[in-house]
Amino acid sequence: MFIGWDPTYWIFALPALILGLIAQSMVQSRYRKYLQVPNASGVTGIDAARRLMRTAGLYLEVEATRGELSDHYDPRSKVLRLSQGVATRPSVASIAIVAHEMGHAEQDAQEYLPMRVRSGLVPVVNFASWLGPILFFVGLLLNLVNLAWLGVVAFAAATVFALVTLPVELNASRRGMRLLDQSGILANRDERQGARKMLNAAALTYVAALTQSISTLLYYIFILGGRGRRRR
Repeated sequence: MFIGWDPTYWIFALPALILGLIAQSMVQSRYRKYLQVPNASGVTGIDAARRLMRTAGLYLEVEATRGELSDHYDPRSKVLRLSQGVATRPSVASIAIVAHEMGHAEQDAQEYLPMRVRSGLVPVVNFASWLGPILFFVGLLLNLVNLAWLGVVAFAAATVFALVTLPVELNASRRGMRLLDQSGILANRDERQGARKMLNAAALTYVAALTQSISTLLYYIFILGGRGRRRR
């Protein structure tokens, strides 16, 4: 059975897929909108990073990275990587994105437990996320139910990772907004609302990722549960 041909799969997957498309559309539209809205302080992404470092009492290297919305904090090398559009534009989008990544840097400096758990899960998830579906479908094709269940357990690691990721990202956004308020970068309420809308749209993408992972896991369990009932 090819998963895309099974109408039952779409019952599980379609709501999560729609949510994911909405989330991606919101992120892209708000990024493009607020990248064109200058902040009153004239602060570029690099400027914001330096000011927020002082506010947080941190020192990080700042490097360029390719792509759009590819900005991230690397906890292994303690480096903040900013895309060209964010680093050089004095926009509301730039300071919101930098603030979020500085929130991650603060989490790392304070050894925020959910972030440490997520980092510890990365090698397990990288392995299990591709192995799980393989074991599941091989188990189905060969009628090896125990092997298929092993695939479900392996894939569940990806769901746990998505579950842990959500509070990490939400907390980073809260920290970022606090740092912006403390640093005085935000000049007025409109800028604060714009930054908040940017961060809320980004948060929805992690909600969508969790929803998609849970829906796939439930589909696997539903299929195996149905096979178990038919065998009795």
